[in-house]
Amino acid sequence: MSESPTGPDGESPDSGPTAPDHLVALRRDLHRHPEPAWREFYTTARIVEELERIGVDDLYLGPDAIDPEHRVQVPEAAELAEWRERALEAGADPDVVEQLGAGVTGAVAVVRQGDHENGPTIALRVDIDALPRAESTDDDHYPAREGFRSETGAMHACGHDAHATFGVGVLEWVRASDFEGTLKLLFQPAEEVIGGGKPLAHSGHLDDVDYLLAVHVGLDHPTGEVVAGIDGFLAVTQLRAEFMGEPGHAGAHPEEGRNAVQAMATAVQNLYAIPRHSDGATRVNAGQVGGGSASNIIPESAHIQGEVRGETTELRDYMLDRAERVIESAATMHECEVAIENEGAAPSATSDEALVSLVQDVASGVAGVDSVVYRDDLGGSEDATELMRYVQERGGQAAYVCVGTDHPGGHHTSTFDVDERSLPIGIDLLTDAVLRIARERPTRAE
Repeated sequence: MSESPTGPDGESPDSGPTAPDHLVALRRDLHRHPEPAWREFYTTARIVEELERIGVDDLYLGPDAIDPEHRVQVPEAAELAEWRERALEAGADPDVVEQLGAGVTGAVAVVRQGDHENGPTIALRVDIDALPRAESTDDDHYPAREGFRSETGAMHACGHDAHATFGVGVLEWVRASDFEGTLKLLFQPAEEVIGGGKPLAHSGHLDDVDYLLAVHVGLDHPTGEVVAGIDGFLAVTQLRAEFMGEPGHAGAHPEEGRNAVQAMATAVQNLYAIPRHSDGATRVNAGQVGGGSASNIIPESAHIQGEVRGETTELRDYMLDRAERVIESAATMHECEVAIENEGAAPSATSDEALVSLVQDVASGVAGVDSVVYRDDLGGSEDATELMRYVQERGGQAAYVCVGTDHPGGHHTSTFDVDERSLPIGIDLLTDAVLRIARERPTRAE
């Protein structure tokens, strides 16, 4: 039987596979107003509304929640202003939006209960940003049919609307329980650009954390299945290379030009020629390239937006070093200059055995769970690893948990959606895990 307490208004989170109406409504509201990285003004304000309804001991917003100096891929001021105005028009609290300033989004909520001074400090990280892509309008797409399809042009195509709802639900149930300790809810912005983890890690809010849980829905696991510990994170660095050459008339004086597109194309070809490494998996991708202005002008500028990944942080660094050398050599070969900017990075990480074992045991007693996988590999990248490593390097423990959900389209597609039956499963699972951690204080397995 689930250990979650009866929630407010007599609703029990372990009463079955249906989430309370107000949490379903929250998920759908967030789904209707998705906002990409650093533009999560409405999303943060809506979460704050729920936090204030529940009641927290401390609430941090804007530069009090994250370290703005570590942000990357922040939009231009005009774009941020446009998203702020859109959030206000949708009903976001102006006071909250003002505190978020120029895209310093996200929130940290803290509750202390019982003999908290002698209890552990437990953190739950949930990400809140959306993807810059359009959502399906097909009648067989559930959000479109039921009237909560995106209204912003962005889309919750990876389930972060469910993650935020998990966070609010867990806070609500823990607040109504006999939990003794400190619980920190970390509502992190900008995961999709690998941009929010580091600013949150360096905010100071994780310095005293003993245990950290992070969560994701889906990952190709069905509703009713839980993965107690996700590993196999690929360390990643995203980069942008700007090539600068010299224009020239392609017909009359081609020798006067220095072709930036030619330098870029040479770099792309040679990036894919970087030798693989015997220590593990490595990846490289030139995901977006461009340059030039007309067919009869030697192009003076070009760019590559790409990434390198590695099975370990060391392998990622191996790829990054060689990628930078390839790019710089291509520029030199074609008498161009190049500027390389790292636009986001995250290390690899491993879920701690003691927490994985605890989550596995908890999951077996959660209503709606019919299958528990001990560990699985992500096979991609996630900047929750910044938080996991930060806590682990200071003597704490961390684990990344997956709550399965049936979804009609794959992650990041226009038809992705969350099976709402997974909402109460995730809230139950994470609440029970927090309560068990507080009671048992598992020690790191040697």
